[in-house]
Amino acid sequence: MSARSRGLGARFALVALLAVGAASAEDPAPRFGDGAATFKANCAVCHRATGVGQPGLAPPLLSYPGRYLERPEGRRQLVLTVLYGMFGDILVDEKHYNFKMPEFARLDDATLADVLNFVAFDLSRAPASAVPLAPADIARERALALSGEAVRRHRAEALDAPAP
Repeated sequence: MSARSRGLGARFALVALLAVGAASAEDPAPRFGDGAATFKANCAVCHRATGVGQPGLAPPLLSYPGRYLERPEGRRQLVLTVLYGMFGDILVDEKHYNFKMPEFARLDDATLADVLNFVAFDLSRAPASAVPLAPADIARERALALSGEAVRRHRAEALDAPAP
């Protein structure tokens, strides 16, 4: 190997190390690590690993979940959506999404609370004043047995309506 090749290889290695260091400095470990693992295994296929979503299919999760935590009906909507799924047209950040999100009622209450907290705090950057969801919040809604269409209607009535 020539001196020039070794020099280029060393520079490439240094750039790669700096890039990894910069990425890890920008992306701290998630606050809800167990939720991150559940998200990766169950949600990232549609919403992408970073929560950016897919045009027309799955909405981005980078803003509204964090805001929902500050409203009782918003908290409820997050829980209903993961428990029972949701389908039909919704508007997020002035873009339409018409999809069928599956239900995840097969996951236990603690797991669902963790994944929702990961979405709301780690992806959506919920305000510091927001209170994380607890397994009891999931258990309270589990007895309802709603359809995905009913969940979408709840979202439209409770969250999309103008404030009184």
